[in-house]
Parts: sequence; structure tokens; C-alpha cells
Amino acid sequence: MQRRSLAESFNAAIEGFIYVIKTQRNMRLHFLLAALVLIIAIYYHFTMVEILLLCAAISFVLITEMINTAVEHAVDLLTETYHPVARIIKDVCAGAVLISAVNAVIAGYLIFQRVLNIQIEVGLGRVRQSPYHLTFIALISVITLVVLGKIMFHRGTPLRGGMPSGHSAFVFSCWTIIALLTQNGLIAVLSFILCVLVARSRTQNKTHSFWEVVIGAALGILVTTLVFQFLT
Repeated sequence: MQRRSLAESFNAAIEGFIYVIKTQRNMRLHFLLAALVLIIAIYYHFTMVEILLLCAAISFVLITEMINTAVEHAVDLLTETYHPVARIIKDVCAGAVLISAVNAVIAGYLIFQRVLNIQIEVGLGRVRQSPYHLTFIALISVITLVVLGKIMFHRGTPLRGGMPSGHSAFVFSCWTIIALLTQNGLIAVLSFILCVLVARSRTQNKTHSFWEVVIGAALGILVTTLVFQFLT
């Protein structure tokens, strides 16, 4: 096998990165969020150590996403039919990406909380005093964004399939409302378990993929929290 020159090796590496960006929706999302986070960090004059920690967390996410893509292609190359072991391999790789993403979110929050003085406790106090009409605004906003997402990605119908999962977005929006308004932790935990069961059912019956459900849940939580946070 002919050895590549240094320039050819760099070119192949860059082409591999570009391929993942072009073909993987999750990678594009991670890359855009990473760029946004670094721009904010530079704008607010984060220390070199803080930026280094952010870069490490971001790199971890991007690397695991690229490895996940490579493993998926390798599995598809080896078997063209469904095999339970192939599914396990893909699920494990997806789990690695999820862990890296959670790690990045935690690291980002801890750094941004110190620099930007983000106080979640104060925000929760404001939310609990919010008028109830915000509940309907949040739910309508979530449903609208779900429909727009399905139109944008040209997949699924408003009530079945596609990106993102409307059921996951709706139930996690409801859970966020319950968690923000109730002072009973048991109610919040039980409602969260119900949401997880609903989301899991969407993947078990193959109506949605794992990431469609995760993004739907994230959309419901994020939009609902923002509505309550900024309209109070």
C-alpha cells in the first residue's frame, strides 16, 4: 500500500471532517453550537483556562460524533440486514455521544454561570409567580416549532414521525410547566418518569429515531423555560 504524503494525510483528514458535517445533522448542530459558545466566550473575555476547558469539552463531543459515524458506516458495510448486535453497537456509540454532550453542557454551565452570574434559583422563583396564560403560550409555541421542524426537514406528519418528535416535545413541555409551577418534588419526578415512558414508546414502535425523540424533548423543555423566563 502506497504511503500518503503529509499534505495528502491532512487533506484526507479535512475531507473526513467535512463529510461528517455535510451528512450528519447532529454534527452540524454540535458544530454550530460550539462556534456560538466560543464566540460568546471570546466576547466576554473568558480566561485562557476557561476557553481551554470549553475547547476540550467541545472537541470531545465532535470526536465522539465522528467516531459514531465511522462505526455506523463500518457496521452497515459488514451487514446489509438487521442484526441485534449491529443495533447494540450503534446504540452504544450513540450513548457515548450523549455522555460527551451532557459533559459539555455541564462544563459550559459551570463556566458561564461563574462568568455571567447566571442564577437559576432566582429564575425559578420568578417562574413560580408567573400567570397561567404562559402555559398556553408555551404549549402553542412548542407545537408550532414542531410543525415547522417537520416542514423544514421534509419528514413525517404533524402527528406522526419526522424531526422532531411532537409527542416528546409536548409531554416534556408539560413536564417543564409542572416542574416550574409545583413545589412538590415527588410530582415533578413522577411526571418526568411518565414523559420518559412516552418518549421511549416512540422509539420502540419505530415511529421516531432516538435523536428525534431527544431533540423533541429538548425543544419542549427549552422553549417552555424561555417562555416562562422572559415573559414574566
